[in-house]
Amino acid sequence: MVMKKHSAWVSILLGSSLLLSACGQSAAPAASSAAQTEKEAAVKPAEAASGAEVQKEAIEKYRQYVIGQTDEFVKAAEAFTKAVKAGDMDTAKSLYAPSRMHFERIEPIAESLGDFDPWIDAREGDVPDNEWRGYHRLEKALWETKSVAGQDKVADQLLQDVKQLRVKVESVEIDTQMLVTGAVELLNEVSSSKVTGEEERYSHTDLYDFAANVEGANEIYQVLKPVVEKKDAALANEINTRFTELDKALQPYRKDKGYVSYTELTPDQTKKLSQAVDALAEPLSKMGTVIGG
Repeated sequence: MVMKKHSAWVSILLGSSLLLSACGQSAAPAASSAAQTEKEAAVKPAEAASGAEVQKEAIEKYRQYVIGQTDEFVKAAEAFTKAVKAGDMDTAKSLYAPSRMHFERIEPIAESLGDFDPWIDAREGDVPDNEWRGYHRLEKALWETKSVAGQDKVADQLLQDVKQLRVKVESVEIDTQMLVTGAVELLNEVSSSKVTGEEERYSHTDLYDFAANVEGANEIYQVLKPVVEKKDAALANEINTRFTELDKALQPYRKDKGYVSYTELTPDQTKKLSQAVDALAEPLSKMGTVIGG
């Protein structure tokens, strides 16, 4: 009887030890899991804050780029309008396309500021004849009418509009979505009017506009690139490749410091340029989803 009682107590004690051991083992992983969850929860806000800071830096870099371009735009417009008012046709023609490139690089910003785009860049027929002013009106005088007589008022108004644009860009509201949309819009500008040759219908300097739009889109991508690379390295690599391919596609048409007349391109050549633009636009349009995701 004593032996049986002793065996029973041993069994009870062993069972209790095993139970306590099991409880201890299960409690440790639970505590570890809870600690890991807390750690992850603490990291995510930090990552979000870091991402927001990078995007803020990108916006500020782009703002400085826009300010720099409009500074140069004022200088270029001054030289161009001075030549127009002096009746110096050859100089005015040589300055026309290069001066416009500053505007074409930042066109989405100009479009966000009200009437600057039609004031500076409206083509004939885009607005009522009595409201038409800006570069393309002077383009027609230089290449179609072949006289800038009586264009002093148009030239003065253009320079005034450009200077006013420079003032306005200091306070323009810019966010990441605006940058992404702006990059895609610049490429849409290329495919909708530059590739067709309708933008510069009198001077045929469309390739200057084409190149400037692409450069503007690339600048936006460059400031957002660190964010894109962090979130989707494969997409960043594809965009880099497409920009390089488009630059190579433009290379044969560069001449001196500018570009050849658009009339020199064959339909097949313009088609290849269009395809290169489309190949870039497709991955570039994914930036918004990647950055926001």
